[in-house]
Amino acid sequence: MRTELDEPIRYSLPIGDQVVDMNALLGKQIHFHFDGQINCISCGKRTKTSFSQGFCYSCFQIVPEASETVMRPELSKAQFGVARDPEWAEKHDLIDHYVYLAVSSELKVGVTRHHQIPTRWIDQGASRAIKLAKTPNRHIAGVIEVLLKNHFTDKTNWRAMLQNKVDDAIKLEEEKVKARDLMPAELQQYFSDENEVLELRYPVEVFPKKIKSIGFDKLADIEGTLTGIKGQYLLFDEDRVLNIRKHNGYFLRLSVNS
Repeated sequence: MRTELDEPIRYSLPIGDQVVDMNALLGKQIHFHFDGQINCISCGKRTKTSFSQGFCYSCFQIVPEASETVMRPELSKAQFGVARDPEWAEKHDLIDHYVYLAVSSELKVGVTRHHQIPTRWIDQGASRAIKLAKTPNRHIAGVIEVLLKNHFTDKTNWRAMLQNKVDDAIKLEEEKVKARDLMPAELQQYFSDENEVLELRYPVEVFPKKIKSIGFDKLADIEGTLTGIKGQYLLFDEDRVLNIRKHNGYFLRLSVNS
């Protein structure tokens, strides 16, 4: 889903030639139908199984968007001219990156490209976030993240996030100072003086009490009342949640029951 920073966050979902305003569907009965077709989001070929949120197996093995450096930025070697696609790496790895602290349920550390703020935070369902360090490439940001993973988690507890179990006692400004003091001098030079804490609010009417994950690999039809949107999840009645990003490349039809 595409996102736009607003109060609350605005979501739109591209389906075919249309872009659907998902916020407008809150509280309504909607119906998704999956016709069984999956196409790779890179080469366009039909595939039986989607890898890494949208790729066929061949593209998963070779395209830069599915490189291991996406999940593990410390492994990026683009600064040495080593990459699956040097031209792609120049545009995506050899640019400014931010290391950040965010609260989606508990406190976590993460890395994102400079132009992905606040999109990255929204996609993770963060309630609050702050910039920690600004680096000139992906590798250095990853090194800082690896160092801080000894003290902060780098994973989002997606179940707690969707249930809105957020630790409101966490003070990001104080945690940022603690994180800086954990960094060696050669990395402290990248410490960011930007101290704005961005508060994010999501269009949710009812949070699920007990998570039931659903998806189109098992269900051709998903129907129900849309009760909220958070991160890249659609929340339905009966505590059901759908990770819509997981289904990149799936051919879906969406209808709204009047």
